[in-house]
Amino acid sequence: MSAFPPKGRRKRGGTKRINLALQGGGAHGAVTWGVLDAFLEDERLEIGAISGTSAGAVNAAILASGLCAGGPEGARAALRAFWRDLAVDGHVPESARGVVELMLTPWKLGAAAGQNLMEATRNVLSPYSVNPLDINPLRAVVERHIDFEAIRSQDGPKLHIAATNVKTGRIRIFGRKDLRPDVVMASAALPYLFRAVEIDGEPYWDGGFLGNPALFPFFDEKTIDDIVLVQINPIVRERVPETAADILERANEIAFNASLLHEFRAIAFVSRLIATGALKDPHYRSVRMHRVEAHEGIEDLDVASRLQANWAFFGRLFEAGRAAGERFLAEHFDAVGERSTFDLEAAFETGPVRSA
Repeated sequence: MSAFPPKGRRKRGGTKRINLALQGGGAHGAVTWGVLDAFLEDERLEIGAISGTSAGAVNAAILASGLCAGGPEGARAALRAFWRDLAVDGHVPESARGVVELMLTPWKLGAAAGQNLMEATRNVLSPYSVNPLDINPLRAVVERHIDFEAIRSQDGPKLHIAATNVKTGRIRIFGRKDLRPDVVMASAALPYLFRAVEIDGEPYWDGGFLGNPALFPFFDEKTIDDIVLVQINPIVRERVPETAADILERANEIAFNASLLHEFRAIAFVSRLIATGALKDPHYRSVRMHRVEAHEGIEDLDVASRLQANWAFFGRLFEAGRAAGERFLAEHFDAVGERSTFDLEAAFETGPVRSA
């Protein structure tokens, strides 16, 4: 992986305020790390609020903690340190390594065989039986790299962390003042791998089931009308899946994008009513949407790769995300604050998704 670019390369032209939406996707969250690194180095985008789910929630919390400690450069350093430490060849505690090995068995066996094993195991075993001590290797790394007290006590971007209430099937959004390790762990608690995380007496699973990520918390923002979505789960795939593993992967992508598409539709509908004069209620605003995609160079990755945790793989994803972030800034920075660069209606219509 290349080293960080030199400090002091801030580009001129003023700053623009955005709300930042970060998707989940397991190890693919390293793509988001790359995008954030490009944004933080550039410094022209000021983040007013962050919505994050699963790996997106982890990145959001690391970002907030790093900003508290040292501004943009502190955030860049914090993100890099976290992902380095998360790697299996990093500093995962010995007490957790057995669970890590279990989680990573699929990709060690190869994509096809590993996916079959993952599915077979998922159908007959529960995290309550295979992981009776409820060891989650992510928790130790999260607690080591996130200063939760600083986030709760200091000013910074608003945080909207999504988790799914297991009992009610409803989404819960945790704010900056609520942030603690259990909140981050709940947002990233895939039920096939980890037990539900109890918060305030209620059990929670991964927030991706109902918001990946949730956009509606931004609707109450009165001064920022631009949302930048960092999307790591593709909506459109041209190839029809044929193998059992590919079919499952595509089905999961569709399921985890469903809530996002619903919000796209709502935003587009309200914006259309405002544009035509049919909706004049001042409580409603037209939202400008932007999207950063980093699929180039990693579109061949299968679902098992979401459980990879080695530094070289993280580096590949980081570079893809960094390139996507730089590309977004070069092509769309001038439009931020002026117009949308992401065609929302095309996202839920038949056919390829278009940029505006």
